[in-house]
Amino acid sequence: MKQVTLHDLTFEPFISAAEIDSTVASLAAQIDNDYRGRNPILLIVLNGAFIFAADLVRKITIPIRLDFIKISSYKGTESTGKMDEHFLWKSNLEGEHVIIVEDIVDTGHTLNYLKEKIGSQHPASVEVTCLLKKPTAYKYDDHLRYEGMSIEDKFVVGYGLDYNGLGRDLDSIYKRSGS
Repeated sequence: MKQVTLHDLTFEPFISAAEIDSTVASLAAQIDNDYRGRNPILLIVLNGAFIFAADLVRKITIPIRLDFIKISSYKGTESTGKMDEHFLWKSNLEGEHVIIVEDIVDTGHTLNYLKEKIGSQHPASVEVTCLLKKPTAYKYDDHLRYEGMSIEDKFVVGYGLDYNGLGRDLDSIYKRSGS
């Protein structure tokens, strides 16, 4: 893996495709074990989580259902703190076991917003799976049940994560150089 330049920023290798694959397999095994016989609905947060979700659902062996959410709060390398809903799920969540699929959790504001919105539909349970979490940036006291990897509070791209639209297609994860 070598450095990549996206727009005006350079990124250096951070997490390999092999490490990602191993983490996704571990998360899938945990979900298989915990949700056997319950057929959860995975709510995939677009756009960033689409690659993680695609790999995850192919590794999960229990029957699952999928739905999608498109919400954003980032502009460039910073969170705006304002939720921009593009569209929400179509499924009726009442009485259902729901797993929110996120690529990365940093402050947790988007996730907290989604959990409140989902909770208003009275699901049987709501959990989260994320590939990456930035514990030092996370602003909430709750525990995320299916956390892939903890990382420093660095801006990262690749494997679905982007910088102003570029970098999602990289098979590994890169961090901003010099940070």
